[in-house]
Amino acid sequence: MLREYGGKPLVEWLVLLLGVVIFLVGLVFVAGGAELALLGGSLYYLLCGLVLLASGTAMLMGRTLGALLYLAALAYTWAWSVWEVGFSPVDLLPRAFGPTLLGLPVLFSIPVLRRMATRRAIGG
Repeated sequence: MLREYGGKPLVEWLVLLLGVVIFLVGLVFVAGGAELALLGGSLYYLLCGLVLLASGTAMLMGRTLGALLYLAALAYTWAWSVWEVGFSPVDLLPRAFGPTLLGLPVLFSIPVLRRMATRRAIGG
């Protein structure tokens, strides 16, 4: 049996914590991205930050959409990274490693988010 805290299994609390982390990363991206965009730089950080804010919010609401939005932001990150530096592993590493690493727990959170949505739908 899974441990429960406050009526929720521990794994659900971990998914909610992941949502908080993604939301906070989104805040940093939006703040820095807005400044960069105003200086004429790349819009990547601003756009990705907005998607991360939506992703973190949806995950905090226990919605699978949050994980899907993060995975979409990850695909956007890879596309932007390859467009910017090509396929050089040395240049791709700092751009894509962190988001990809965070993408693994997001990917594994999908079944938990679905279970949370099912329980919410039946009123549990």
